[in-house]
Order: sequence, then C-alpha cells, then structure tokens
Amino acid sequence: MITYTYWLIAFGLALMIMLLVGAKFKQWRTATVVAVVLLIGAWAAYYFHFQQLFVKQWGGVMSVTVPDGQRHLNATWKDNHLWIENYDPKSNVCIFTEFSKGNMLQGKVIIKNCNPAALGE
Repeated sequence: MITYTYWLIAFGLALMIMLLVGAKFKQWRTATVVAVVLLIGAWAAYYFHFQQLFVKQWGGVMSVTVPDGQRHLNATWKDNHLWIENYDPKSNVCIFTEFSKGNMLQGKVIIKNCNPAALGE
C-alpha cells in the first residue's frame, strides 16, 4: 500500500506543478520540464532507495524471479538488503544472491557440491 501511496503523491505533485505553473502562469514548457524532472527523480529515488525499504518496513510490493532451472530455497533480510537462496540441480550448487538498493551492488555466494536435504534428492 505504501508503494501506491508514494506514486500517488509523486504523480499528484507533478499534476499540481502542471496546473499551477502551466495554467496559472501560462508557462507550459517550464511546467512540463519540471514535472518530468520530478517524476524521473521520484523513479530514481524509488528504484535506488525506497523499494526495499518500503517492502521490508511498511509492507510494500516487490517481485523477484527465480532463474530458469533453479529451485528457490530461502529468502532473508540482512539490514535493508534481500538475500535469496536458490539451488541449481544441474550443477549441484546453492547460490545466495543479494538484491541491494537499485540492484547496483549485488553480492553472490556459490556453495559447490550443495545437496539440500529439504529437496529430498
């Protein structure tokens, strides 16, 4: 819900800028540029900072896809970073992948000869 509220506020501010600057002061070009810059800034702030923070602390929405051929085992939070554990049965490895803010600095730990007992193999 917090994610939707964030975007509602961002688009509401952009619309207010368009109406205030564009309609009242007849500066449509300036209003459009400022509104677009505001929306790009809101997207960057969400993608690089707020997304995982919203999900972890306020119940936001986030989706992660398990790579083809792997099986999902576990997910956990370390500070504000999400760690996903998957198992690749073809290469018999467990892969821990970190999803950091904006997915800029992703950590990865590979455990070779991993045969998780939870899968019953």
